[in-house]
Order: sequence, then C-alpha cells, then structure tokens
Amino acid sequence: MLVGDDIILRLYPLKSGTREFSDLEMDSRKVAELKAFVQLCCNNPNVLHLPELTFFRTWLQGMGATIPPPSKEEDAPTSPKKEASFSAAPEPPLSESEESELEIDNDGVIEPDNDDPQEMGDFETIEVTEEMMDKANEKKMEAITALGEGELEKALGLFTEAIKMNPRLAILYAKRASVYIQMQKPNAAIRDCDKAISINPDSAQPYKWRGKAHRLLGHWEEASKDLAMACKLDYDEDASAMLKEVQPKANKIIEHRRKYERKREEREIRERKERVKKAREEHERAQREEEARQQASGAHGGFPGFPGGAPPFGMPGLGDLLNDPEVLTAMKDPEVMAAFQDVAQNPANMVKYQNNPKIMTLINKLSSKFGQPQA
Repeated sequence: MLVGDDIILRLYPLKSGTREFSDLEMDSRKVAELKAFVQLCCNNPNVLHLPELTFFRTWLQGMGATIPPPSKEEDAPTSPKKEASFSAAPEPPLSESEESELEIDNDGVIEPDNDDPQEMGDFETIEVTEEMMDKANEKKMEAITALGEGELEKALGLFTEAIKMNPRLAILYAKRASVYIQMQKPNAAIRDCDKAISINPDSAQPYKWRGKAHRLLGHWEEASKDLAMACKLDYDEDASAMLKEVQPKANKIIEHRRKYERKREEREIRERKERVKKAREEHERAQREEEARQQASGAHGGFPGFPGGAPPFGMPGLGDLLNDPEVLTAMKDPEVMAAFQDVAQNPANMVKYQNNPKIMTLINKLSSKFGQPQA
C-alpha cells in the first residue's frame, strides 16, 4: 500500500506549483490526523474496504499500490460512527457463569498522594506583563533542561515559578503535571491538568498526563476517556500505547456495570409486579370480607333481597316478624336463605321451591306479615 510523501502532497498541495516539499506549510493537526489514519490502515487494512473509502482505494490502485484483500472475518466492514483508531473495543457478551465480583488486573497501580494542593498562581487578579511572560518562558526553558537532566525537584520548582509569573498559560500546568507523574504523584498531576484544561480545553497535553495519572490510580474509565481525547486532539504514540492497555479494563468495568444495572431494573420490575399483585389480592380479600359480612348480617336477622339486608323501616308487622323465633331460625338456615334470596331477586323462581316445606313455610309467613297472598 502506498503511503507517505505522495499521499501528503495530494492532501496538502503546494501553494505554488514549483516549490520544494520542504517549503510546504501545513496544519500540524491535520498532519497528525493523517498520520493516525495511515497508522490505522497499516494496523487494519480492512478499513480500506469501507464503502465510503472507495475513492481513496481507487486512487491508491491508480498510483500502483496493491490493496490487500479483506480478511475472511471482515469481508464486509461497516462504517464506524467515530474514528476507528479511538473507538472502544467490542464489548464482550455476558456469560451466565460470570463471577459476581469484578476482577481487574491492577498491576502498576499506586497509592494516591495526599499532599497539600500545589501553588496555582494568582489567575484571577494578576496583570501579566510582557516582561513577566518573558521571565516565565525563561523559567520554563530552565525547567525543561533540569527535567532532561533528571532533576525533578528543580524542574518542579522552576515550573512553579513560571506559573506564578504567567498563570494563564495552560502548557505550564501540563508540563508541571508531567513532572508530578514522574514523581509518582498522580493527584497533584490531575489538579494541574484540570487547571490546564479549564484554560485551554483543546490542548492534548493535559489530557495525556491526566490519563496517565488516572492509570496510576487505577481509574480505568477516566484514563481511557482522557487518553482517547489526547489522541484525538493530537495523535501521540505514547498515549496511544497506554490507551490500548487501559481500554479493555475500562470496557470490562462498563460491561459489568451494565450487567448489574439490567439486574437491578429486572428486580425493580419484579418487585413492582409483586406490589401490584399484592394490592389486587388485598382489594379482592377486602371485597370478599365485605360480602361475607353482608351475608352474615342477613343470616342473623337481616333479610336478603332488601337494601342493607333488612326490609324498609315502617313496614307493617316488622316488629312481630323480628320477634318470631321460627322466622329467625329459618333465616339462619343457609338453604332457606339462598332460596329466599333467589325468590327476592325474581319472584317467579318461587315455583322451584313449592315442594320444599321449610322454604314455603317461611315464604308464606313473610307474605302474610307483609300483606301478600300466600303461595
């Protein structure tokens, strides 16, 4: 596959047709993106078979390049929604036998540093003059020299002096964060990177160093997110290598959380159904108890078929009827009560009980009491 100068020349044409390649003026970010894309193609040639890259594949072949055929496992690659080089690895399927406790290899994780917060400079009120900017730059260069010679404490002090002179320069905090990483002080590095990002969120360096700090602390998801952002803003081989290390662990944590989130949701649904079922059963039980009370009221002196289990007040002969032992005894008989209820609902049903003496006796007595003709 053809890569290198020929591709760059066509993506970044010469401003005047006869200038030398060394005279080209190109956007460094675009160059970094191109480098990342070329590296992606080298690592996974199947990307070249994406439908939207047909024009690029045709151009390469026209230049004499040989395009490797797609592998059998990826004969028809699909278009990723994000840049393939920075996308998350495929999430593994859930296994029924998976351990309930998440196990992550924490090799290289260190204890967090608990030092007092470092000096951040007077960002809010200080007036930075050109002279202060120049001195800050001098201190920065001295710090870089000390850092190259392995003098971490000296470099740290010089970066701090530079920050005091120009606290609005994001790169100073990012550089000092790199020193804290080498000193195994990830929390201090994170504080510096947070400050740098608040000043310039488009700078890749603070994301890179914050990602490394999170990796030292075993914060795999945060590390993966920051390192991916660093590579997206300005591809860096060191950050990319660390991203490949932390990303599988971050994905494992995410999948673990999703698994138990699903379990939690399923449990809540079951509990909600149980509450609804219990409430329904309670309501039905209350209805049955109320019906039983009404029936019991009718069996102990009430009269089925009348509202409330008793005939309307003011009926002639009501007092005598309530004091009639024969009537009260008959009304306690379930068979008599059921038959009387049946007749009360439909008088025509009386014919069904004409051959039942105890039922007809009660009906005739009630009829005589309330002035109705006897059957």
